[in-house]
Amino acid sequence: MNHYRLFSLIRGSANTLIMLNLFLLLGVTFVPFPTAVLANHLGKPGQLTAAALFNGTFFAIAILFNVLWRHSAKLRLQDTERHEAAAHITAQYAVGPALYLVCFALTWVSVAASLVMNILLAFYFAIPPHHASRLTRAHRGPTNG
Repeated sequence: MNHYRLFSLIRGSANTLIMLNLFLLLGVTFVPFPTAVLANHLGKPGQLTAAALFNGTFFAIAILFNVLWRHSAKLRLQDTERHEAAAHITAQYAVGPALYLVCFALTWVSVAASLVMNILLAFYFAIPPHHASRLTRAHRGPTNG
């Protein structure tokens, strides 16, 4: 969903953007491996290493999403008519790597807590921009005017 939303806001292409996208998709296709390792080791010896691999994979993917998005902005390939959606992605991506790094570090404190946080982040990045802006406005309360 996140990849689809990202590319719905990118208009045009460039060789470096294609290469960055391939690296991102390579990271996404790698996800089943650390997921299987985690599933095989959860609650057993090696669970910490498996959780670190799992959380580290998502940290790396978050960095790749950021690099790709920022590169598309640098090349001015982002849809300027959908500024609110692009601003929402930019805001999410600004905190994404840091939050996934917290998941990774949390692995050594509590594997379960790191996995819960990782799941919550998946929901956070799955929220469409129009729902997120509605939630933000509802949280702030009614505006004057």
